[in-house]
Amino acid sequence: MRPAFQDAAESQNYGSEPYTRGATHMTELVQPFLLSEKCSIVTSMQRLNETAEKILFVTDGDNRLIGSVSDGDIRRWILSGGGLDECVGKVCNKDPFTVDRTVQTSAVKELMIENKLECVPVVTRDNVVIELLFWREIFQDHDQKQFRQLDVPVTIMAGGMGTRLDPFTRILPKALIPIGDKPIIEIIIDRFRAYGISQYFISVNHKSKIIKSFFEDLAPDYSVEYLEEGMPLGTAGGLKPMTAKVTGSFIVTNCDILINCDYSEILDYHYGSGNDITLVASLKRYSLPYGVCKLGNDGDFLNIEEKPEYNYLVNTGLYVLKSGVLDLIPEGEFFHMTHLIEKAKEAGRLVGVFPISENSWLDTGEWDEYRNAVDKVKL
Repeated sequence: MRPAFQDAAESQNYGSEPYTRGATHMTELVQPFLLSEKCSIVTSMQRLNETAEKILFVTDGDNRLIGSVSDGDIRRWILSGGGLDECVGKVCNKDPFTVDRTVQTSAVKELMIENKLECVPVVTRDNVVIELLFWREIFQDHDQKQFRQLDVPVTIMAGGMGTRLDPFTRILPKALIPIGDKPIIEIIIDRFRAYGISQYFISVNHKSKIIKSFFEDLAPDYSVEYLEEGMPLGTAGGLKPMTAKVTGSFIVTNCDILINCDYSEILDYHYGSGNDITLVASLKRYSLPYGVCKLGNDGDFLNIEEKPEYNYLVNTGLYVLKSGVLDLIPEGEFFHMTHLIEKAKEAGRLVGVFPISENSWLDTGEWDEYRNAVDKVKL
């Protein structure tokens, strides 16, 4: 443990009353963020999604703090080939920052800013968690947390027909299908704008005039340039004109997905891994509601696996590409991103995967997913 600011000096303490709660008097605010060390990693991911926070704290049977676990910890475990049914005690950070009940608010702010912490637990001398100090509560509305500013272009693939959202897309291109009071393409750009990104390329074909009219009327304070597809070119064919427009790495996203993730972490992984292509993939866990019959090589019955569960990493439609891979895209031909990835692998280029949780990805390309996105997105 890293007991930051333990036994702080006099002056004003955090909170006006001394802490008197013990392990048997945990508040309802603390309990949802505590996780038994025996919980599986899958359960931990589900709990992270349920709390809508980025961190949980792992404890032993007496509620003593063992460590912390975040999306990043789980991501590194998955990339190392670790199994999702292992105990979270194997994954957690066993050296988290903590404070005691005498800590001053100013000291907590300094600790959070310097170490980029979303939450700091308050612990007793026995290391029992008695309170959690969240960034949003410590800073409130006076000092909003800033995203790291990024200098990288974004290309939005908006040339598709959007047939899965028929009949809406008979009238509007799928990039302009509204979620709340904004079209999805504007929501996508708004999320990138929070990182200071100001250069956008939009691949257009189907109902391209409507998309252009929308941005002309919007008159945004960022740059929008169009990649014209004379005919449908697939999910990667429309990127070919980017060869003359970008050097280094750039982000590519489908126009019907929303990713709730720190884009700077994705880019750090991309650069740090030396990838030519980085795919952002979402963990999906599927449960079959039936018993599955297992057969031997000779067709004889072996056993029944009752209601098995399977884990997959599925492609979300968000990528980071090095500009050099654009040379692998043929000119003016229908070409999907899967084709580009295959050609990159054949050419010895490095392709990596950045895993995110299931709840960090919203796909609006089909009606069920669209309705789900409308319910979840808060503009």
